[in-house]
Amino acid sequence: MPRKAKHPCHHPGCPKLTEGRFCEEHQKEENKRYEKYGRDPATRKRYGRAWKRIRDSYVKQHPFCELCYEKGVLVEVEEVHHKIPLSEGGTHDRENLISLCKSCHARIHAERGDRWHGRKSDSYE
Repeated sequence: MPRKAKHPCHHPGCPKLTEGRFCEEHQKEENKRYEKYGRDPATRKRYGRAWKRIRDSYVKQHPFCELCYEKGVLVEVEEVHHKIPLSEGGTHDRENLISLCKSCHARIHAERGDRWHGRKSDSYE
């Protein structure tokens, strides 16, 4: 299947072509900006270094998207999702985690309605 044509980076004045919204250099800048200004400070507290260690160890044990794996498809894990969000009293316990690919993760949040429509500011998993 042919790939989608590359387009210019959305950062003002950047001529680099990219498949995403920003080139690699400006994607890092955008992520930093989002973490500093766009994300709720309470959320940043819940997802610190401890979360990164928990997530990395969980991914080592569950290297494939668990929902796709149930369907017989092997897709590498891209996200670790909390079944019960931290904002609703969930924890970082392994029983509350699931490995997902980006499309399964996006679908779960779209079905919940907390990512794009009726956005809740502190429910980013």
